[in-house]
Amino acid sequence: MQLSLVDEFHQIAFGETLGGVFEGHGRVYLEGDLGAGKTTLTRGILRAYGYQGAVKSPTYTLIEPYELGDQRIYHLDLYRLGDPEELEFIGGRDVLDDDALCLVEWPSRGDGWLPRADLHIHLTLEGAGRRATLEGLTQRGQRWLKKLPTDGY
Repeated sequence: MQLSLVDEFHQIAFGETLGGVFEGHGRVYLEGDLGAGKTTLTRGILRAYGYQGAVKSPTYTLIEPYELGDQRIYHLDLYRLGDPEELEFIGGRDVLDDDALCLVEWPSRGDGWLPRADLHIHLTLEGAGRRATLEGLTQRGQRWLKKLPTDGY
């Protein structure tokens, strides 16, 4: 599935829609160049669960946990990861095995260590907006895609 997101407002709105479809569980991998909007999309997803605070990419901490009521969401940014094995030392296995929602930026840096994503989202620059390419990699991910409207962002 491909969608055109014309500006930041539409990226956040799409993220909120995604958050509702995820129902608080699963693994979503976000790829794209620096500035492609991975963290902006994450901000929208978190808003779907009621989070209104600032969302920054956890580039240096690698994992940013969010406890929203009884919902656990983990935002990982692997950009500065030197070796995928580092994830073991910071509790990555526990986070990714948890029945929470895990949003992972730069998943290619964790190749060979990360479990399979339910949904892979690749963001590319498209004028002032972004193009989102979504691929469901599991049955859960494919169910999510079927629930998504294809326009209105």
